[in-house]
Amino acid sequence: MNQLPYVVVILGTAGSGKTTLSASLLDFLYDNQLDAAVVNLDPAVERLPYKPDVDVRDYVDARELMKQLGLGPNGALIAAIDALSLKIEELVEEIESLRTNYIIVDTPGQMELFAFRETGPLVIRSITESYKSVSLFLIDAIQASRPSNYFSTLLLAASTQFRISLPQINVLTKVDMVPQKVVEEIIGYHEEPPLLATRVVEDRSSSLMWSEDDVLVLAERLLNMDIVPVSSKTMLGFDELYAYIQRVVAGGEDYYTEEPSPRL
Repeated sequence: MNQLPYVVVILGTAGSGKTTLSASLLDFLYDNQLDAAVVNLDPAVERLPYKPDVDVRDYVDARELMKQLGLGPNGALIAAIDALSLKIEELVEEIESLRTNYIIVDTPGQMELFAFRETGPLVIRSITESYKSVSLFLIDAIQASRPSNYFSTLLLAASTQFRISLPQINVLTKVDMVPQKVVEEIIGYHEEPPLLATRVVEDRSSSLMWSEDDVLVLAERLLNMDIVPVSSKTMLGFDELYAYIQRVVAGGEDYYTEEPSPRL
């Protein structure tokens, strides 16, 4: 019996490593004899480290909209995703034609598309509604090394999960670019939320209106979700990330198509 593929949506702020992780996850799946396809959902991207199986630029082009409407980069991206909502059935049909184990969806970095506007969640829901799906919210370890940055990014991650309405795994990226003690400290916050609350309040430049108790109330909820440290460059942590993905979409059981197609 043929099963539907699992969908992995890659979310996160600009510079968090979404496209790089998408390419590395694609390689990881192929290295483990799992077929995979990747969807580029960024209509403004110029270069990709992978060949997309489905490319949103075939439907809308943010750079053309910049010229036609006299928009800046952010405005053009918003206009492109709005325009995509009118062509979403065509995009979904192309995605549904893919015969594969996994579909990776690489998204643009402007998080307002998903956290604050209507069309971003609409596009994601249209793509994922027929599949078992999970979202990965990427958090840059370099930025997260400052406690107040980590706290604010966790707030954005929670807001995005609320809007997208998918099971979500938080992923700490670029761990090869920070000292190991920084990674251990970030992971330690999840075991000891009061420590993060204390560190955030100590950063007075970002917490003048917050008491430690205020931060702790939120921190205890935000840190309830595990975080998976990875490096898309060295592939550190990808076994653990894959295990997390499997627990969400398949209850821990791998699924193989009858004839996995070779990567071209």
